[in-house]
Amino acid sequence: MSDGGSQYSYHSSKEEMDELDTLCWYHYDLSRHAAEALLLSNGKDGSYLLRNSQEGPNYLALSVRAKDSVKHFHVKREGDGYSFGFNVFPSLQNFIEHFANQPLLGSDSGTLMVLRCPYPRRVEEPSIYESVRVHTAMQTGRTEKDLVPNAPSLGTKEGYLVKQGAVVKSWKTRWFTLNRNELKYFKDKMFDEPIRTLNLTSCSAVQFDYSQERVNCFCLVFPERTFYLCAKTGVEADEWIKILRWKLSQIQKGR
Repeated sequence: MSDGGSQYSYHSSKEEMDELDTLCWYHYDLSRHAAEALLLSNGKDGSYLLRNSQEGPNYLALSVRAKDSVKHFHVKREGDGYSFGFNVFPSLQNFIEHFANQPLLGSDSGTLMVLRCPYPRRVEEPSIYESVRVHTAMQTGRTEKDLVPNAPSLGTKEGYLVKQGAVVKSWKTRWFTLNRNELKYFKDKMFDEPIRTLNLTSCSAVQFDYSQERVNCFCLVFPERTFYLCAKTGVEADEWIKILRWKLSQIQKGR
């Protein structure tokens, strides 16, 4: 029942589109990867969102955070209802209410998940992207009407990474902060002035790197240089990569 990224436009009746548009947690063509970045960075255990699916025009994808992972499920439009597994629900709201009490089962891991809080799409983060909607988190147990406007956003990730030098290829620990389209690194956490600010609008790719002797490494590709960074764990490296890639996708959309 897992789902990939979206590459189809979802065509449906006016009535169905009216219902989808009333759902703050319907994210249109949000990709699988971006959904994972949002839910892992800002969501809680039980946060969920709905998006279009690559399976075809009659399919939607439900993405749900379960602790430190995100699971994806197909929801199919059938007549006037929505089918999920062996069940058919008259509306998406009915579907959500059902699984707020009846746990979903992550097919690959046996993880039980309860739909606790919708992840809203229409929340703006003040930033240089005037036309780009960036998402913020919701407190566990709240509804979309109780959104916290100043909740931590994707633009506030920070942490220690080990960076390779440009000339002397030695590795040094630096404090990194990601804010909007800027990745800054400092000599240490207590320093106010960054050693350098990387403008992500010039970055062409972010990916895992296996060319170094160190583990948990990834790189950021810029026209003038490729920056090699290493995280303490593979999970941490993956989190940085997912958020940075999501940032790049938003920059591309804004162009």
